[in-house]
Amino acid sequence: KKGHVIYLSPQGKILTQEKMNTLSSIEEITFLCGRYEGVDQRVLDELIDEEISLGDYVISGGETACMAIIEGVTRLTPGAIDDIESVNQDSFQNGILDHPHYTRPDDIGGRKVPEVLSSGDHASIERWRKKQALGATWIKRPELLKNVKLSKEDDKLLKEYIAEFKDNEHK
Repeated sequence: KKGHVIYLSPQGKILTQEKMNTLSSIEEITFLCGRYEGVDQRVLDELIDEEISLGDYVISGGETACMAIIEGVTRLTPGAIDDIESVNQDSFQNGILDHPHYTRPDDIGGRKVPEVLSSGDHASIERWRKKQALGATWIKRPELLKNVKLSKEDDKLLKEYIAEFKDNEHK
């Protein structure tokens, strides 16, 4: 029994969070990692079930890609991370980037944690987090927003974020 065989290659389909989610449900995976010029095509034709790439670039072998997939799939495995809700809120799980995170102390060199996060108002905190996540996606990875169906509330939050961003640019 060979399980599901994945060949790691720059010619494969690009690895996404959606693919990680799919792979996490497969019981047994075998990785084939080529070096330099890759693997004999006859071996690929005979053994592999799919070909995956980390992106549009070339590295010397598939081992790094293999480690990335193992890390990504492991964290989706029940019991690997205590707080499964944390996993569900990660960047890309919902098609957008994650919101900013803050720790203690509340003030570092004059830069303070946003007041809403210390307010105790969980609905306001959740709204702020969603707005910041949408805004971060708009700034850093706008192409992701083309693939996400935003709710009316999310659309409103994004528009608010963009307006605030543009106002701050002119100050």
